[in-house]
Amino acid sequence: MKHLLNTLYVTGNNRYLSLDGENVVISEKQEEIGRIPLHNLEAIVTFGYMGASPALMGACAQRNIDLTFMSAHGRFLARVTGEVKGNVTLRKQQYRVSDDPKASLAIARNFILGKVYNSRWILERACRDYPLRLDVETIKGKSDFLYQRLDDIRRCSSSEALLGYEGEAASVYFSVFDQLILQQKDTFFFKGRNKRPPLDNVNALLSFAYSLLAGMCGAALEAVGLDPYVGFFHTDRPGRMSLALDLMEEFRGVMADRFVLTLINKRVIKDKDFIRKENGAVILEDSGRKTFLKAWQEKKQEIIKHPFLDEKIEWGMAPYVQAMLLARYLRGDLDEYPPFMWK
Repeated sequence: MKHLLNTLYVTGNNRYLSLDGENVVISEKQEEIGRIPLHNLEAIVTFGYMGASPALMGACAQRNIDLTFMSAHGRFLARVTGEVKGNVTLRKQQYRVSDDPKASLAIARNFILGKVYNSRWILERACRDYPLRLDVETIKGKSDFLYQRLDDIRRCSSSEALLGYEGEAASVYFSVFDQLILQQKDTFFFKGRNKRPPLDNVNALLSFAYSLLAGMCGAALEAVGLDPYVGFFHTDRPGRMSLALDLMEEFRGVMADRFVLTLINKRVIKDKDFIRKENGAVILEDSGRKTFLKAWQEKKQEIIKHPFLDEKIEWGMAPYVQAMLLARYLRGDLDEYPPFMWK
C-alpha cells in the first residue's frame, strides 16, 4: 500500500513541464516559474496542451509517479505509465472473470450496492442536519425508494436488470439533489445531469470532480496490479477505463457529490469562478480551478474510519483500499468483494 503523499496540479494552459536532475520544473513562456523535487510527489496532473518533456515522462514512469494530462475543461486526455508490474496471474484471473457474465455480475452488484447505499445515506444525513430547510417528507420518500432498491440489487440476476436499477436509483437520487444546495441558489441550481459539455455551474463542478476521482481510481487499480481498462459493470470500450469507472461508482456520492455541495454551501466556489462559452458550455476558470484543487487536496487528507477494515485512513487512500480488497477477492482470499458503504 503506498502512502498518500502530494499531487502537483498544474492549472495554467501555457505551462510546460520538464526535468532538471531530480526536480520537475514548471515553465511559462520559456521562463521557470517553479520547481518541486520528484521524491515529494505521488502524482502530477496538468491541465492544458503544452505538455511535458520525454525526460520527465520517463522519470515519472521509473518512479511510479502518475503523470496525467487533462484538457483545460478538466476532461481526461491521457496518462503516462511505466512498465506494467502487476501480478500476471491476478490480471489473467481478472480477464477470466470479466468474460464470465455470472462472475462479473457478482462483483458489479456490489459496486452498485455501495453506490445506492451511499446515495441514500447522503439524503438521510441531509434530512437529519437540515430538517427545517428541506422538504423532508419528499426526500425521505426518495430515501425509502433507494432502500427498497438495495434488496432488488442484491437479488439481481442479469447485467441488464442491474443497469436498469442503477439508472433508476441515480434518477431518484438526483431528483432531489437541487434541494441539497442551500446557498447561492440564484446561480447554483441543478435541473438534471448534463455533460460533454456541462451547461451550468453545478454540473461543471460535478464533471470536474468525477474526472479527478476516475483518475484516482485508475491509479489505485494499477497500484495493486489490476487492469483499469477491463471492468465488470462498465463494458469494454477502447480508451475507456471501465474498471476505474466501476470502482468510482461507490465514491461518486460520498467523495464527489458531497464535496461539490460543500464548496457551494460554504461559498468556497462562487459564480465568478466560471466561464461561459458560446456553445453553452460552463467551465471553471483558472483561479476557480485552483480553489477547487486546493480544497480537493485537503479533502483527500481528511481521516476517516474504513467501514470494512475498521481502520483509520485518509479519504484519498479509500480507492486504494477498495482496489486492494478487489484484488484479494479475485485471488480467492475473500468470499465476496466488500463495497465501500460509508456512514
